[in-house]
Formats: sequence, structure tokens, C-alpha cells
Amino acid sequence: MTSLAILVIDVQNDFCEGGSLAVAGGSAVATAISARLRSADFALAVATRDHHIDPGAHFSEHPDFVDSWPAHCVVGTGGVQLHPNLETAAIAAVFDKGEFAAAYSGFEARHDGVGLAEWLRERDITEVEVVGIATDHCVRATALDAVANGFTTTVRLDLTAGVAPATVESALEQLESAGVHLVGTPYQA
Repeated sequence: MTSLAILVIDVQNDFCEGGSLAVAGGSAVATAISARLRSADFALAVATRDHHIDPGAHFSEHPDFVDSWPAHCVVGTGGVQLHPNLETAAIAAVFDKGEFAAAYSGFEARHDGVGLAEWLRERDITEVEVVGIATDHCVRATALDAVANGFTTTVRLDLTAGVAPATVESALEQLESAGVHLVGTPYQA
């Protein structure tokens, strides 16, 4: 039995084409992740969602796209929902993050009051494969926290979409330095 969990990070309507903070290739990545979730070589899969109510300075009328962003993934809007190209049958749980603050890492998220690290350990997960949106922000933060929490961590670059080439390159350097295994070629829209 494998001890691998797939972490599907923020594959939400607002982060895909047509959303308020769209990342080029988001819809295609959702479709590609669905194909990965139909394989049988992992123990379980979970998804994370940005789930904002009032995240303070994280939202801005004049965002800098580093620390502040246009409003996105607001609770009660269609933008917060997982993208329809993402097949959810294999997803065991959805973890929400960022209700009242910026939250980039899936390890800041909770499901039924339980944090992601604790939830994975309760299910004897020792390794994670991180996929989703965006390579240079939430995927990066989640993978770095996965390593910090003691999980053997892989990022499937072919199943991620990034915001900008320069920040993706910087993120990949950070991930490699932290001991994250990088597999595949980053998605290019």
C-alpha cells in the first residue's frame, strides 16, 4: 500500500481563465490533474481552496501582485468553487484557507477543524505530490511547508500553472534548495 497523497492546490474558478485572478493554463491543468487522479498509484487525494471572507490587506483596489491581489475566491461566489474540469470523485477532503488573512500554503488550511499535516499523519501518509495553481505562489508555499512538516515532497510541474516566468524560476530554485523533487516541465500556456 502506498503512503502517497496528491495535494491538489487551489484549482478554482477564479484562478482559471475567466476568473478574477486567472492564471494562463489553469483550465488545462485542471483537466490534466483529473487524468492523474484516475490513476491508482496513490493512497488518497485532497484539494485546497482559497476561501476568503475578509482577508484584510490581501485584497486591494490597487494590488501589487506580490502581497496584495484583486478580490478572488470570495466565499459565496462562483469563483471560490473548484474548477469544473477538475474531476473530484477521487478527492477525499477539501481544505479551506485564508478566511480572514492571506494564506498561501495548503498547510494553513483546515477540514472539519483539522489541519492538513495532522489529517495526513492520521492516515499514515509519508509522501506528497503537489499539483495545482499557482506554481510560484500557493504550490510553492505548500511544497515548502510539506518538507518542513517531514513529508517526502514532489511537485509535478506538468500539473501546475504559474503566474509569471520570473517568479516560477525563483520558486523552482527555492523548492530545489529545500529538497523538493521536481518532476516534469512547467506548463506553458
